[in-house]
Amino acid sequence: MSTPTWTPAPPPAPPRPARSEGWIGKLLAVAGVAVTLMGVVLLLVLAAQAGILRPEFRVFGGAVLAGGLVGAAWRLHSRPGGRVGAIALAATGIAAAYMDVIAITTIYEWAPAVVGLLLASVVGGAGLTLARRWDSQQLGLLVLIPLTVLAPVVTDGNTLLLIGFMLTLAAASLPVQLGRDWVWLHAARIAAATLPLLFGLVVRHIDGRDDLWLAGACAIAALLAVVAAVVLLPGSRRGAVIALLTAAGVTPLLCVGLVVDRGVAALMIAALSGTLLAIVLVGDQLPGIGGVARRVLAALSAVTALIAVTVAFDGPVAGPVLLAMAVVVAVAGRRDVIARCAATVFAAIGALIHFAYAPPSSVLSASATAHTAGASILVSSILLGVAAVAIAWAWPGPQRAIGAAVAAGVVAYAITSFAVTAGVLIGGEGRGFYAGHMVATICWIAMAAALLGHAVRLSRADRSVPIAGGLGLVGAAVAKLFLFDLGTLDGMFRVTVFIVVGLILLGMGAGYARLLERQDQVTADTH
Repeated sequence: MSTPTWTPAPPPAPPRPARSEGWIGKLLAVAGVAVTLMGVVLLLVLAAQAGILRPEFRVFGGAVLAGGLVGAAWRLHSRPGGRVGAIALAATGIAAAYMDVIAITTIYEWAPAVVGLLLASVVGGAGLTLARRWDSQQLGLLVLIPLTVLAPVVTDGNTLLLIGFMLTLAAASLPVQLGRDWVWLHAARIAAATLPLLFGLVVRHIDGRDDLWLAGACAIAALLAVVAAVVLLPGSRRGAVIALLTAAGVTPLLCVGLVVDRGVAALMIAALSGTLLAIVLVGDQLPGIGGVARRVLAALSAVTALIAVTVAFDGPVAGPVLLAMAVVVAVAGRRDVIARCAATVFAAIGALIHFAYAPPSSVLSASATAHTAGASILVSSILLGVAAVAIAWAWPGPQRAIGAAVAAGVVAYAITSFAVTAGVLIGGEGRGFYAGHMVATICWIAMAAALLGHAVRLSRADRSVPIAGGLGLVGAAVAKLFLFDLGTLDGMFRVTVFIVVGLILLGMGAGYARLLERQDQVTADTH
């Protein structure tokens, strides 16, 4: 008879956690911050407009309210369950004190701007230091966000002094973030500095006024954003977000051409691009600057360089400069994907500018070319061909084959554009145009011969791309010969191009097979 086994009863299911209702207190606290600060604004602004109370009583009342709120927050924070209320009270008091300083400086003008900015930095720094002491990002947000919204109301508009106050607040909040991964606070301080600047740039541009002081403020904001990225990235696990916020922080400087001369704007933007590039290049020695963050900063450097060129130069100069930059970046950064992409973008925009001054219609029909535009077309034609080859060479693997095919077409067009433009500039719209097309067709077939000659020096596995490119150019050259040159060229130009191209084709046909057999034999002997 079998002995019955005892099976223990299953443990009772753990009770479901009660739904947290802490959000209610937080919501009420945020509402209290907003309403109280609105009351402070009404006290400082509307009361002044209506003549209610003397200025001294308004300012003193605001200061007393701010001090009382901070004191109450300090006592409440040490009590059980008082953290949420203490944070709300402290944020309200700090923001009220900051607006009191703004009112003293801008509305009543009791203190010069320098003194007001110093007082503001002390108040903002002290309040945000309290946020760090309490380890509360929420406290910092409740200080920065209301001030960003309500400070323009106190100053009666977006003035340069308001921008100074917001930059001071952004600078004072940076040390608070050291060792803290407070991305939202960083976003708030970037917005506090950036939004007034962007608004000021638009207003000054509409008014048609230059403003070097505003441009300097944009430079300070960009400096703060870049320094913050270098300082905060080592302690953050969200480097990509920090880098993107850096891009937002330097946006006003990228728009500084709205209020200053284009030369000054280009120099400022170029300095920013160089600074970002230097950070990217030494990123291996800087902690935290790597991976996605480094790529974002590299892309930002390329964008700022592009903007600097387009701000500094008109089309005839900007096109060749961008193409030259594409060549340099493609060669120097061929092992970095961001550099290759930047070179491709520079070349694409430079090519578009080149096509604007040398469209296909100018190649197909003779037209007079101004010497200034002609010089630009000649230079950009050379750089366009070199950039296409450099970019195709920089890309590895399958992308190189695609790039080589695109580069062959681009080089063919660049050669034609150069030859026709040079011919028209030298010989005029008649004989010069014919001579240019004759030289272009011969260059096409010569380039095909060079590619096929290069192919025979490679192993069988590596020949497909140059052979395809060479045969494609042969087909294009022959098609141009019969479809365009035969009907367009005149006299000896037509005779010369047919004879020269025919002789080159004969030489290619006679020599290619012999060279290929010799190269294969040498390869077999070495193995």
